[in-house]
Amino acid sequence: QVQLVESGGGLVQAGGSLRLSCAASGRTFSNYAMGWFRQAPGKEREFVAAISWSGGITGYADSVKGRFTISRDNAKNTVYLQMNSLKPEDTAVYYCAALQKPGAPWGAPNNYDYWGQGTQVTVSS
Repeated sequence: QVQLVESGGGLVQAGGSLRLSCAASGRTFSNYAMGWFRQAPGKEREFVAAISWSGGITGYADSVKGRFTISRDNAKNTVYLQMNSLKPEDTAVYYCAALQKPGAPWGAPNNYDYWGQGTQVTVSS
């Protein structure tokens, strides 16, 4: 089992920044690729970003590319999502997730083994 706890969400004005953190406990954190997803009211959960177990490979949704940065610190068992130039359409509950299967596509929520409880991000216009 891997337990994931997100933090860092909040209310920010458009153009502002937030940094989300996801702290992991349980099984070896470095065995997992990590992803961030988000879900707005009435919408499906969507992929935001992911990072390989080593941190050497990252991937982003087109909607956040150039504005968001995913990183991880395996010594601290934590993955981060730095969000800059936030827009009202970024408003959602943000979830981190852990993926164990090598080669599984990062963009599909069903490929992830463990999920956090989510943290709310609200961007006002």
